[in-house]
Amino acid sequence: MEIDVVLPCLNEAAALPWVLGRMPDGFRPIVVDNGSTDGSAKIAAELGATVVCELQRGFGAACHAGLLAAASDVVCFMDADASLDPAQLPRVSRPVVAGAADLVLGRRVLRPGASWPVHARLGNAVLARRLRRRTGASLHDLGPMRACGRVELIGLGLVDRRFGYPLEMVLRAGAAGWRIHEARVDYLPREGRSKVTGTLRGTLQAISDMRRVLADQDGAA
Repeated sequence: MEIDVVLPCLNEAAALPWVLGRMPDGFRPIVVDNGSTDGSAKIAAELGATVVCELQRGFGAACHAGLLAAASDVVCFMDADASLDPAQLPRVSRPVVAGAADLVLGRRVLRPGASWPVHARLGNAVLARRLRRRTGASLHDLGPMRACGRVELIGLGLVDRRFGYPLEMVLRAGAAGWRIHEARVDYLPREGRSKVTGTLRGTLQAISDMRRVLADQDGAA
């Protein structure tokens, strides 16, 4: 089985050679350029990736554009900043391919040199606890490396196009009765500064987006 891998991308020229070079056999990268000014799209194309240009700015917009461009039965998502090793994609995709899970999230294991600020880890832990209560799944991390069925994910009708997209995915999957699992993956030193935890503005925007998603799901319950 071939699996499409969606990589939302904003100015990741320094990381893309390593990321795309580590892509396992059978995994096809779809780099979704979300307004890069550093030549990321050109680099990705030269390295053999499918490149999608998404004009609507936002992490969720890039993820969803990649999802709609994918064609495989199972689709994966991961960041393009070298904080995650593509060679470990089979860890998250294998249970979905085998029919043992509907959605698998990579539970990040911090490795030497990786940057995961305390405020980001605390916020992630709080979200994971809320997700455990809401979905019944044993989740400990809202990890960005994940795998699920492509058609099934489209059917969930995700509407957030900013930083709330990964959270909405898990909430809607839980409400739909999906089997949600975790698989451990390494969290590595990334290239450049995080668009979320690396700036106060990014952190506040992510918090705002996720609060909105939680409120929307509470209203729909």
